[in-house]
Parts: sequence; structure tokens; C-alpha cells
Amino acid sequence: MGLLSVDDALARILDGVEFTESSRVPLAQAARRVLADSVAATLTQPPFDASAMDGYAMRAADLARVPAVLSLVGEARAGQSFGGTVGIGQCARIFTGAPLPAGADTVVIQENARADGSAITVLAAPESGANIRPRGGDFSHGEVLLTPGRVLDARAILLAAAMGHGTLAVRRKPVVAILATGDELVEPGQTPGPDQIVSSNPYGLAAMIAAAGGEPRLLGIAGDTRAALEQKIAAAGDADVLVTIGGASVGDHDLVGPVLQARGMALDFWKIAMRPGKPMLFGRMGMQRVLGLPGNPVSAMICARVFLVPLIERLLGHATATAAVKARLSQPMRANGDRLHYMRAIMERDASGSLTVTPQASQDSSLTSVLAASNALIVAAINAPALPAGAEVDVLPLDF
Repeated sequence: MGLLSVDDALARILDGVEFTESSRVPLAQAARRVLADSVAATLTQPPFDASAMDGYAMRAADLARVPAVLSLVGEARAGQSFGGTVGIGQCARIFTGAPLPAGADTVVIQENARADGSAITVLAAPESGANIRPRGGDFSHGEVLLTPGRVLDARAILLAAAMGHGTLAVRRKPVVAILATGDELVEPGQTPGPDQIVSSNPYGLAAMIAAAGGEPRLLGIAGDTRAALEQKIAAAGDADVLVTIGGASVGDHDLVGPVLQARGMALDFWKIAMRPGKPMLFGRMGMQRVLGLPGNPVSAMICARVFLVPLIERLLGHATATAAVKARLSQPMRANGDRLHYMRAIMERDASGSLTVTPQASQDSSLTSVLAASNALIVAAINAPALPAGAEVDVLPLDF
């Protein structure tokens, strides 16, 4: 099997993906969930013409000449309207948010008026209709303002509440089971033996999965035996996605692929024209999608950013999936080889507000410290020539 391009690999992974089912959750539990249905306003906001300021409600026609002296006939405040009508030469005291009294069409702010008992002198005349929030100025009953695929951030939840909704239909978080493999691994916090290393991948991946909207499920570590692998894989039977780490190549001790295939996985591909991350497996076991990531921590995290995050976004029906952006190199970049290269980098805005990106000095794929210090990946095209400072490149943000 030859090397598959990144674009082809991603297209195969996403092909035929169906959204997760939806359910209604209370508004207070909807933060960062993905909306499943359109949301229409159940009311009109504001429900009436309302004052935008503290001041006096009156007729603009009475302000043809200022100073103008008007007779105070009542008061309106939030939650308590003035039941009468403002007539010729009259005004009503009004406070922010209060309904505009009948007959009035303008609000003069209190700083531009002087009160002497029931005589109100207007010192400066605003335009007709000033300082009034019209009925329906925000939204009207039945208006659709939130659509499927919207991530429910604080602004969206504020709007949903204002539209009168106490619950919202959201997509179920895709369950992503994570299985580390290898006799050489121990859990963080344990002391590795002379031939062992700490299993860091599952925890970095779990954080990325959760940030992307998925529900990570840690399966622990499976030793390098068929029985151990089969037991752990069986525990992930109800997951939407199974992610295995390590053992997905073709060495004598790489058992993950054969065990998965023995359990019914249809292998799609296992080599991609990218670096780091060439030996990545993808297949399907019924509706479950299986990603076999490299054991190298940096390679695993980059493969997850490139392939797993878009898969989670597709399962959730994201309206705005994360994608590459354009930025300008802050320094020259050398030519690339025959694989797409995801270079760890630091992206920032310069004094003019433009995005610039600086590749890290070391691109060694074993250095987790360099990955942690990066916030972006420069996507160097296959056989790309050397580029000067200021050249525009594609950059994949690392915001997970």
C-alpha cells in the first residue's frame, strides 16, 4: 500500500459520517455544546417601545423651540408603565427600560431638562424618536436567530435565553475511546523501569478531544499480547471512535492492526504522505471508526489535530470547522521534501495586526516541550521550495 495524501486520507475518514443523535438539555448545561435544531424567538424583544435613557417622554412637536416648558403628568419605570396619555404640552418622567407612554414619541435625557415642581424645562431638543428602543428592535416572535451547528458560547446562550428558551436541542458528544499499547508504557505518576517510558499520549489526546467537543474515554494500557489488546478493544465497542496509540506499523511486534482486523475491522489505509505521522491506520468496525495513531507523542498529537478533530466536528455537525489560516513567515523557511510537513511554530500578530508565524528551531518529532511551546503548525507543501521571510503560508492553529 503506497503513501496516501493527507487530503485523500481525511476524505476517507469523513466519508459517510452521520451526525450524533440529539437531545434537549437545560440552558444552564448547554455551554460549549453544538446546537442540533434551529432556534426561533418565542417572543418579541423589546416587547414594547422602551426608553433607552433616564429622562422625560414627550412629543417632538412640542420642542419646535427651546427652551420649552412642559407640564409633568406622570411617571413610567421598568415594570410599571404610565397608564395615561402624554398630550400637547405635557411630558412624563421615564426611566431606562420603561414602556414609552401613549402619545409620546421622543425621550429627552434628564441632563437636558430642568425640573421645577411639575414644570419641566427642556434646554436642548433631540431629534424626533431619540432615545427610544423600538418594539422588535432586537428580534421578533418567530424569527430564527440560531441555526444547527452553532457552538453554544456565552453569546449564543444569552440570545437563546432572551428568546424565551429554557432548553435547547444539542448533539450528543461523540465518545472517543483511547487505548495506549506497548509493554514499555507506565501511567503518569508511576516510576518507569529501566526499559519503560511514561504513557503521555492518552492524556494529551483526551484534552484535545474534550476541547473539540468529544467525550474522551481512557481505556488504559494494553500490553503487547493479543489477549490484552482484545480485552481492551472489546471495552470500546459502544464508542463512536476508537483511537489506538502505537503498534500500528508492520513490525513483528505490531499487533494492533491484525487484532483489529480479526475483530472485523475493514482496513482502509495505514500510511500517509505526511511528517510527522506517516504510520497512521484507519479502518471501520461497523459504524465505529478506528484511528491507529503513531506511538511518538508529537506524531500522535499532530495526527489527531489533522484527522481526529475534523472527525469529531463532522460527527457534531459543526457549522464552522477549524481550518488552516494564512500567515506570513517572520523568517526564511527551507525547502520541503516529498511529504506534507507539519512544522511546529509560534503564530502572533505584528504591530499592524497581521498574522505572522515563526517555525521552531527544532522540528524533532520526539520533543514534546517544543510542541507545548507552539500554538500553530505551518503546513509545508510537498516539494515546496525554500521561502523568504514575508512569504504567505498555510497555518493550522493549535488551540486545543
